[in-house]
Formats: sequence, C-alpha cells, structure tokens
Amino acid sequence: MARDYAAVDARVPPHPGLQLAARDAILGKTRGLRALLPFLGPAFVAAIAYIDPGNFATNLQGGAQFGYALLWVVLMANLMAMLIQTLAAKLGIATGLNLAEMSRAQFAPWVSYSLWISQEITAMATDLAEVLGAAIGIALLTGLPLFASALITGIGVFVILGLQGRGFRQLEAFIGGCGIVIALCYVVETILARPSWGQVLYHSVVPSLPGNDAVLLAVGIVGATVMPHVIYLHSGLTQGRVPPASEEETRRIYRFYKIDVLLAMGMAGLVNMAMLYMAARVFHFSGHTDVADITSAYKTLTPLLGGFSALVFAISLIASGISSSHVGTMAGQLVMQGFVNFRIPIWLRRLATLFPALVAIYLGLDPTRTLVISQVVLSFTLPVPLITLIMFTRNRAIMGRLVNHPATTVLAALCTVIIIFLNVILLYQALGGQLPKIG
Repeated sequence: MARDYAAVDARVPPHPGLQLAARDAILGKTRGLRALLPFLGPAFVAAIAYIDPGNFATNLQGGAQFGYALLWVVLMANLMAMLIQTLAAKLGIATGLNLAEMSRAQFAPWVSYSLWISQEITAMATDLAEVLGAAIGIALLTGLPLFASALITGIGVFVILGLQGRGFRQLEAFIGGCGIVIALCYVVETILARPSWGQVLYHSVVPSLPGNDAVLLAVGIVGATVMPHVIYLHSGLTQGRVPPASEEETRRIYRFYKIDVLLAMGMAGLVNMAMLYMAARVFHFSGHTDVADITSAYKTLTPLLGGFSALVFAISLIASGISSSHVGTMAGQLVMQGFVNFRIPIWLRRLATLFPALVAIYLGLDPTRTLVISQVVLSFTLPVPLITLIMFTRNRAIMGRLVNHPATTVLAALCTVIIIFLNVILLYQALGGQLPKIG
C-alpha cells in the first residue's frame, strides 16, 4: 500500500510557504540549516510528551531513592524513543496515512474499535499526569489550592488551542519553544547541582536494579519516556506535510525528518537524564532520600540550592504540563478520527480529558503517586502501537522504498520485548513476588 502520489490525504493543514521552502530543499536549491528548517517541528512537538510531568515524578523519585543507579534506564528508554519516533515519522511520509488510519485500513472493524478504546485509556492517563504536573507547579509558585491551579492549567490549554486557528506552524513554534525553556531550566539546574560526571557516565551504561521499588520506577520511567499517543501523533504530523512527487523524494524527505528526530529526541533525552542526576546529587547524596514527590522536592531545593533553583524547577514544570497537555489533546483527536472515523470538537475533548485530573485532585489522591501510576498504565498500553508500527513499516507493499531494513525491524522488536518483559516483572511483583537485588 505504498503512497499514491496523485492523492495525498493530509491531516495537518498545509502551509504554502513551508511547502515551497521544503520543495527548494528537496531539489537542492537550498542547503544547510536553511534547507533543514522547513522540516523541523513534528519531532519537537512529539518530544514535549517525553519531558512531561510524568517524567518529573519518575525521575525525581528514581534519583532521590537510588542515586545515579537508574540513569541507564533513562538512556535506554530515550534511545528506544528515538528509533520508535523515526519509524512513526517514516510511516506518515511513505503512506500519507497516520498509524491509526493505517490500522483501520488493515484490520477488521472490531480490532480498530478495540485499539481505539485502549488508546483512549492511554489518553486519560496521559492527561492526568500532565494537568496534575502543571497544577502542582502553579500551586507551588502562587500558593493557590491545587484544584484552582488545575482549572488555570485547563484555561491555559484552551488559550493555546487558539493558536491552531493562526496556523499550525505557530503552534509548533510555541510547543517547541516550551521544550527549549525546559531544556534551559535544566542547564541551570545542572550548573547549580554540580553532579559527579564520572558516576553519571558509569551508571548511564552499567545496568542495575537495586531492589523491588527500583523495578516499579524503571517501568514508570519507560512508560513516561516512550509515549503511546505521540507515536500516533508523529505519524500524523508528517503525513502530507511535504507531499513527495516520487519515491526518490520520499527518501530525501525522510533524511530531513531523521535529523528532526535526532535533535528533538536528543534534547528530550538529555533533559530526562538531567532530571534524574540532579535529584541524585541534590537529594540522595545529601541524606534526603525520602524526597518522593514534586512538592517536597521543590521545598527541599530552596535550602539546598537556593530559591532560584526552586523557581526554575517550578517554571519548567508549568511549561511541561501545559504544552504536553495540549499535545495529548491533539493526539487524542487524531486517534479517534483515525481508528473510528469520528470527530468531536477539540474543546469538548479538552473538557473530557481534563475531568479525570480534576476528580483525582478533588478526591485528595497523592499527586506524585498518581503521576507515577499513570506512567505505569502507559507502559502497559505501549505494546499496541509498537507492534502495529513494526508490522506496517516492515511491509514493502505498504512502505515502498522506505521499508525497514531487517536490522531496524529487529531493533524495534527488541524494544517491544524489553517493554513487555518489564511489565511481566512488574506484574510478578504486584502479585507478591520478591526480586533479588541487582548491582
């Protein structure tokens, strides 16, 4: 089912100026950064979901409780994310369909509906984490109650929805800008925390799981890093964005988008590692291993690193929560339309996904614990898009010349096996099994 070049079905509104600039790049009329710019954006939108408040919760707990020991999990998860998002982008380029639409085209209706329901559960878990995170950040900065802060978060996302009416490129710039703000915040935190770089390097490549609690956090880190909903979204952001005129052009376009993924996911990976090693250096090695939630982390940062560090931390959390919540809303809309060909007003979806977070806050559930559990839910639903993505991208009839190299398929399958294996370990632990200490 390779692309029909006479009819490209685009879900992202076309941008004439972007397409003209992209055409010049494809034809070799522009080079260097100028040629790359028209293709930058989709991966940066997806990358926001990889540095959302769920990452704050899991990385803070991992660093505070286990020092640098889980850095290898963060690095592994981000390398997997880089491969997976590259495949998602490639599917949209090669076929003109996003992953949800391709699933509907290939599977029986009952399968599509089942997959859609599983991903709607994912969307709820995702938005729960993102709204909670932004609300916590606003509450810490302003002193407002958490419920009022969540309402402010919802209003903020509705305001961002207005950017879509001004063109998708402006929305990409805003979301990508939020990612840069978060990255800069963690540059500041790194300078202030002064981690042990030798330990950072060692634990980034030497695996260890020091105890049963580390397994839960490891699964949470994978769930918080490799995000199911942005696999669907990324394939939608590249479908028809720059329509190729031939299969040779699809290869050129794909090369540009691989750079987009490398830059965006590289930034997200470094931010995730910075979150964990900052928590390790500041909390674990100063005797504050009991720092297990975002609020206590914020309050503990002030006496340890000063008020500026706490302020930067809160700003990064708010930027993360509001921008990633909007990305989740976009993904939910695309998933519904793709799987079941049904669409609701995006503001109505925004209200529906905001509701579970407001309920959780109203019931007084522990915010950080809720964040971590939401990421574990994501890890359990992740195999669905992974398996279907591998199935489609290894099929030459679907992908044409962009079909996976056999080694790429093996690596992607290995990522899926690792995720399923972590989930089996977590289930064993939940049923009362005891795990030996490793490392």
